[in-house]
Amino acid sequence: MGSTIFQIGQYAFDAYYWLILISIFGSWFPKFQSSKVGLWISKVVEPYLGLFRRFIPPLGPIDFSPIIALFAFKFIRQFALLGLSQSLNIIGA
Repeated sequence: MGSTIFQIGQYAFDAYYWLILISIFGSWFPKFQSSKVGLWISKVVEPYLGLFRRFIPPLGPIDFSPIIALFAFKFIRQFALLGLSQSLNIIGA
């Protein structure tokens, strides 16, 4: 049971990571951004990316905030999954 919960956590973080990447690369294509899929992905990842855009303004046409957001996401994922794993071990799941 515990390993299943851990795998679901891994899949959730992996899926969100890919959505962030798709959003970043999709921003290069205006037709993608205005499509239903592009709008949905933007709605899902923009709250997270928006946190970084508030503190890291674009430098001309280049926005470095998504790159910083991806690095931060990797650390968040690592610590969240480590905490989940330890919690599951404590409760014996």
